[in-house]
Amino acid sequence: MRASYKNPKELASKLKDLVDTYFEGLISYEELEKTTIAIINVNGDRVYKNGFMPTKLASILGTERVNIINKIQKTME
Repeated sequence: MRASYKNPKELASKLKDLVDTYFEGLISYEELEKTTIAIINVNGDRVYKNGFMPTKLASILGTERVNIINKIQKTME
C-alpha cells in the first residue's frame, strides 16, 4: 500500500475508497483505523492543518467520511 500522496486529489481518492470499503463491510473498523492512522502520520499537514481538515479534501470526501476520519484522528491524540 502506498501511504504518501503529494497530490490532494489522490489522497482524497485513497481515503474515500478506504472508508467506502469499510462501509461495504469488506474491512473491519480496526483495519480502517490502522490504515487511516498510517496515512495521516505520513501525510501530516495534507490531511490536518492546525487540527482541521483542509476544505478541498473535506469537500471531496463528503460529510459522512470526514466524520469517520475525524473520529479516528481523535483517538490518535
